[in-house]
Amino acid sequence: METQKRTASNKILWIFAIGQLGWSTLSGIINNWLVYYYQPTQAELEKGQQNYIPDVKILGVLTILGLIAAFGRIFDAVTDPLIAGKSDSLRHRLGRRIPFMRFSAIPFGAVTVLLFVSPFAAGSRGNAVVLFVSAMLFYLCMTCYCTPYNALIPELGRTQNARINLSTFISVTYFIGTAISYLVPNIAGIFMQSMSYAASYRVTVGILSIFAVICMLTPAFLIDENVYADTKPTGESPFRSLVQTLKNKHFVTFAGSDILYWLALTMFQTGLSYYITVLMGLSDTMTFPLFAVMTFCSLLFYAPVNIFAKKLGKKKLITFAFLFFSGTFLFTGFAGILPLPGLVSGGIVAILASAPMAILGILPQAVVADIAEADKADTGESRSGMFYAARTFLMKLGQSAAMLLFTSISDNRLFNSISNAAQAGTIQDGIGYRVTAFAAAVLCLLGGLVFLRYNESKVIEKTTT
Repeated sequence: METQKRTASNKILWIFAIGQLGWSTLSGIINNWLVYYYQPTQAELEKGQQNYIPDVKILGVLTILGLIAAFGRIFDAVTDPLIAGKSDSLRHRLGRRIPFMRFSAIPFGAVTVLLFVSPFAAGSRGNAVVLFVSAMLFYLCMTCYCTPYNALIPELGRTQNARINLSTFISVTYFIGTAISYLVPNIAGIFMQSMSYAASYRVTVGILSIFAVICMLTPAFLIDENVYADTKPTGESPFRSLVQTLKNKHFVTFAGSDILYWLALTMFQTGLSYYITVLMGLSDTMTFPLFAVMTFCSLLFYAPVNIFAKKLGKKKLITFAFLFFSGTFLFTGFAGILPLPGLVSGGIVAILASAPMAILGILPQAVVADIAEADKADTGESRSGMFYAARTFLMKLGQSAAMLLFTSISDNRLFNSISNAAQAGTIQDGIGYRVTAFAAAVLCLLGGLVFLRYNESKVIEKTTT
């Protein structure tokens, strides 16, 4: 007979959130700077960066970098349900989740550094092969850590208030981790005085990876899963568990909106450094200050989001965030066209994005926890790992498509020829990047419309009975 599990205190929840600080730093480095590193602008080439992978188009449209990033996300998505199934069914003295977190943290940090290592001459196909292998290892390690980690969210947050609090805490650390990742060019700039452009990036990523690994290991060694979580293994195979998860109509509605959100957000995040440098005409070192402004403003919304989510429910706030984010992306697409200095445009984007970032950073995780708990009440099976894996499976498919779309659209020769022929400051200047921002706006709007179909009241009813 399973002993009564203890309710996690806020101290334990904060310790848990430190793990997200670590993996979000590594994820942020790859999401924000990998394309920028391997697809450098003319300004970066003048600083000493090189085109390490071949600059060729597959079928005349798809870039090698885009294909590697997209395939990595697909590989990551496929391994999610497999790792979730292994985690849900694991029998181990430490529990079902902690062993995975301990095992994967150090390799996760190491392969992040490897992604920036190109051992062959610039333009060599060998570098593309090394990048491909490193990308597959990176996404595998991320899955091995993040899928079991996310599965602990409904286990540690056993009540509605606890789930919202925990989602708030991990959102805070996610923002901080992402903000730290935006420091890469600032820190690399210090090392460029004594080493090459590429070496300065590798050293910087190495330092941040060590910090991230320490953070990821903190909850893995300081939280006793057996005290707080249901460690009874499930009896279902990973495939059957995934099928049952995808049959949950509430989850399907949520996942439909979520995949559109991640399509939009990944396209926007990948393009942020280009929006700042090309459309707004600012230095890439301004990425961190602008993100810091957005993070600070976003943190101001955390307490109101926490309070209003408990009073009004999550659905209303999430729908509002989708619509507001769409407007923010739309405004970004017009940066450099509107009669505003680049720094002012950047500041406006940072402030506009702060409220929806707070809402969408906190509440979706709590929604998945609600759905997982409601499903447990219906079926008697505790497969929270599979719910989070199914979410990330679909999310990463969206991210794969976004990376492929961004690299193809932004590097489209038709757009580039129009842009190069145009005078700076016109709507044609940087048109490929503008199109990616407009596409993100449309996708985010569609995500909000889909989420309107989510039946929150029925899900909550099942978790409280």
